[in-house]
Amino acid sequence: MIEDDGCTIMLGLSGAMIPAGMQQCLIELVRRRYVDIIVSTGANVFHDTCEHLGVRHYLGHHHVDDRHLFEHGIDRIYDVFAFEEQFREIDAYIADFSRRIAPFDGSSRAFIRKLGAYLIDAAPRKESLIAECARQEVPLFIPALCDSSIGIGLVMARRKGIEVNVDQIADTDEITRMVECAPKTGVIYIGGGVPKNFIQQTQVIASIHDRNCGGHAYAIQYTTDAPHWGGLSGCTFEEAISWGKEAPFCPNVQCFCDATIALPLITSGLVGKSLQRRSVPDMGL
Repeated sequence: MIEDDGCTIMLGLSGAMIPAGMQQCLIELVRRRYVDIIVSTGANVFHDTCEHLGVRHYLGHHHVDDRHLFEHGIDRIYDVFAFEEQFREIDAYIADFSRRIAPFDGSSRAFIRKLGAYLIDAAPRKESLIAECARQEVPLFIPALCDSSIGIGLVMARRKGIEVNVDQIADTDEITRMVECAPKTGVIYIGGGVPKNFIQQTQVIASIHDRNCGGHAYAIQYTTDAPHWGGLSGCTFEEAISWGKEAPFCPNVQCFCDATIALPLITSGLVGKSLQRRSVPDMGL
């Protein structure tokens, strides 16, 4: 994908990869423009914002008494611990940020671009995925934004009368138009879920509007799901061909591996080879 001139590379990012320690890998992928568009869960962006503002995630253990953690105000993400009070401070920070940009009516991409720029101004020496996306002009969509602490912050803002409307239908239209304008697209999925299906369906939407793009030209997924349990966001790449989501003869691979093992290996491999894009697609933003 990197060496294929004209290929727009799309990354689907599920789960909570930032607390799992994947932030620097993701920043490098954006900084080196190994990805052009990101679709993420809200959790990743919330925790990314936390890290930018100095709220940390700590190595804990999954064998623990969660009632004891609750009594001490500690949230658990498998084997990662964090302080609930600090998370609520970031919820309030997002609500305050919303007040500063209100009235706002636009896509999650536009909202997160503004948040990334705001974080750069607030803490210019700190790093985060959304700050790097803002610097590199890499669009980042959160199609299920309300299903996260960002949504909690926006509810706090709404109850104070702050007018912020994140238009999720605009998300679908914007990303599909990006796919329609691309000579070809390649997709990389860290896990599955909403980010994967949101990217996959762009090919179907394009064909409905007489812009048949022929399916994604390349496809990679790192997952621990198995198709017979109904995982993989509903389908394997082979099954996706029947929908027109992947090109009939596209190179594709599903790597059954923990993403926190695969992503550092892939990132260090790309960086170690010093691969460079010959051209970077214009997203028209």
